[in-house]
Amino acid sequence: MAFDVVQFQKLTQSPSAEAWSAIVDHVVEICSPALGQDTAASEVTRRDRLVGNLDHFLSSAGWDLWRSFGQDVERTSDKLAQWWTEPFSAKAVLILDGLSLRELPWLLEGAEKRGFTLHGVSASASEMPSDTNSFAKAIGVGSRSQLQNDGASRNHRLTPAKTESIDLPWQDCLSLIDATPNWVFWHHWPDSKIHDGSGAGQGLSDLTKDVASQLTSDDFWEFVERLANGRRLVITSDHGYAATGLFHDAPDSQANYLKTTLKSGRSTSGHSDLGPFIPPVAMNANTPHGEHLLAVGRWKWRSPGGYPTLAHGGLSLLEVLSPFVELSKQG
Repeated sequence: MAFDVVQFQKLTQSPSAEAWSAIVDHVVEICSPALGQDTAASEVTRRDRLVGNLDHFLSSAGWDLWRSFGQDVERTSDKLAQWWTEPFSAKAVLILDGLSLRELPWLLEGAEKRGFTLHGVSASASEMPSDTNSFAKAIGVGSRSQLQNDGASRNHRLTPAKTESIDLPWQDCLSLIDATPNWVFWHHWPDSKIHDGSGAGQGLSDLTKDVASQLTSDDFWEFVERLANGRRLVITSDHGYAATGLFHDAPDSQANYLKTTLKSGRSTSGHSDLGPFIPPVAMNANTPHGEHLLAVGRWKWRSPGGYPTLAHGGLSLLEVLSPFVELSKQG
């Protein structure tokens, strides 16, 4: 169900925490229903455009809400750290790099079909900027590569655990999971695919086809079942992604500013002049990872080398929200 004018007006009058709760719940509601493989590409695009109505609100009348996003929407890193303290005898976290709420239906449907018990389905916030290194630092490691082959230090936020960070086929990952009670496994898919398809072309359509193939495969679910064997499991991500190929071209003055300050990206470090634009097309954020300038909303612009059709790092809902799915399976 789309938000109507009255609901949008209510968001502007509500406390920011209530507004964000309503927005996040509505994005999950849009993205959660089951998908069919034959129609997935068109349906994911349709849902993306529905979420775009909320992005438009957040880059126009509701732009000031972004100032409180980091405080009002629980960060995935904090949610994981809190969950890790729960008294389960064994637990595991599967981080799928770049997984967005668009991919949530495949996880829910696959879990149900394969006999998993769902204990919770929600969305949580990426770091700001919404990139891999920021999330890695938020859970206490310098980079995701430090988790490879159990190489992480023992003072990160998800200890004790055996760790892995890799981009191998699911069957090869399967053999890496041993009987160690606690696991943190960071797989580089689908972010590796996102950047493979980030140039000119049908980025979202191609990615959706790959996602449908991967997340309905026996190999993927056999790997998930191995992780969940005797463990409570959370599947989540470090950040989502923006389908920037569907974004609108920024007007000339805004486009020139965005190209000058952000080049072909969605964020840059440091404090920057925001230009004369109200509402702003970019915002400064003082984050735990330093000051950054972040693109706001669904604008794209011409830049050297071409603007990517899939990207992350800025402020739009599907790049800053991650699925948080908790499940288990009886042996």
